[in-house]
Amino acid sequence: MGTPEKNESKGGFFAAMTSGISKLSNAMHRSVNGFLGYEGVEVINPEGGKEDAEEEAQRGRWKQEDRENYWKVMHKYIGSDVTSMVTLPVIIFEPMTMIQKMAELMEYSHLLNLADESEDPYMRLVYASSWAISVYYAYQRTWKPFNPILGETYELTNHNGISFLSEQVRHHPPMSAGHAENEHFCYDVTSKLKTKFLGNSLDVYPVGRTRVTLKRDGVVLDLVPPPTKVNNLIFGRTWVDSPGEMIMTNLATGDKVVLYFQPCGWFGAGRYEVDGYVYNSAEEPKILMTGKWNESMSYQPCDMEGEPLPNTELKEVWHVAKTPENDKYQYTHFAHKINSFDTAPKKLLASDSRLRPDRYALEKGDLSKAGSEKSSLEERQRAEKRTREAKGQSYKPRWFDLTEEVTSTPWGDLEIYQYNGLYTKHRTEIDSSGSSSNDEVDVKSIEFNPWQYGNLSSTD
Repeated sequence: MGTPEKNESKGGFFAAMTSGISKLSNAMHRSVNGFLGYEGVEVINPEGGKEDAEEEAQRGRWKQEDRENYWKVMHKYIGSDVTSMVTLPVIIFEPMTMIQKMAELMEYSHLLNLADESEDPYMRLVYASSWAISVYYAYQRTWKPFNPILGETYELTNHNGISFLSEQVRHHPPMSAGHAENEHFCYDVTSKLKTKFLGNSLDVYPVGRTRVTLKRDGVVLDLVPPPTKVNNLIFGRTWVDSPGEMIMTNLATGDKVVLYFQPCGWFGAGRYEVDGYVYNSAEEPKILMTGKWNESMSYQPCDMEGEPLPNTELKEVWHVAKTPENDKYQYTHFAHKINSFDTAPKKLLASDSRLRPDRYALEKGDLSKAGSEKSSLEERQRAEKRTREAKGQSYKPRWFDLTEEVTSTPWGDLEIYQYNGLYTKHRTEIDSSGSSSNDEVDVKSIEFNPWQYGNLSSTD
């Protein structure tokens, strides 16, 4: 879909957008959950500058000597995928892992509840696509989350009746899988991250597949997000942009919503803006959508030319919740909730991200311990791999099974992992046993051990 232009001579702004619908067949299937997470900042100079560098240093990020030393290491990787091949300094990390960030999609999950309750097939797409957009406010933090250890998990409960589980199912290339469910919907994702380091920027290609099933009518929605670009990675003020199309399709009817994320220009022109339409299966516009992914989204019925219908008005469907002021990591209230043990279920798995010693040390502000614990975990992961290979064994995830389904993407084939239901059985047994809750035991004393839950099987 082409870039929207405010061209009144061609029937107005929204009508101009419909002209690019024929390009939808070129959309690339990716996952909205698999890429690096970042928080947005006001853009003054997209290329970075001395003043930006000084501001980053004052915020506790890069000092000039750190930048120079890191550049000496990184410049040789220009043009490469640096997803898991480069050891990064802990100073640029946030106290959260990648599979924890997958759970941030659940903050505004009430929108999926509304989609399930709606009898209007087009409003279902309005609610569901607004849910997909809502996470971008949190996904553009400039701090990098920790890469999960093989077998690491994250569980979330006590939020809108949702049971959420994610697991790192492969180490290289890094792959994770997630499942969430309540009375209204099921959410399933297989995510594989691919990157391209370009010197002072990083292109992120979230190879994956995201599906949402609305339970009332069994509607299955497929989500295809835009790629992401991390700018001023080393020099200047770091910021993130996601220019391009987001497409969500009803796989049964062919109805879809296409939303265009405007690219950011100098002085922040166009940044955050999102515009598009809900289309029927004949690719005719039915509802226009517009807003900013860091503020709100609104919708309005439209005619065949994409113009608002007479006697209708723009209605807000989603608005970002109030956020903490002067938060070091620019976390939302929900992000803090994700890190809290209050959202953990009974008898927390020892593989849970909350228990990672490097993450916890960083959360407490001990960078030295965080760095040493990170190195220790990574070395143990390498040792575990050597042991498996010596025994001729392969690693099998506990909560997700590798299927025979393979999805083609522009960056290679993607193997699909499917939730196997064992976690639901596991939690049901714990709940029915009357076991004590985490409030009655010191869960922080549980030793982080992501390897004890995986199943080893022979490669023969």
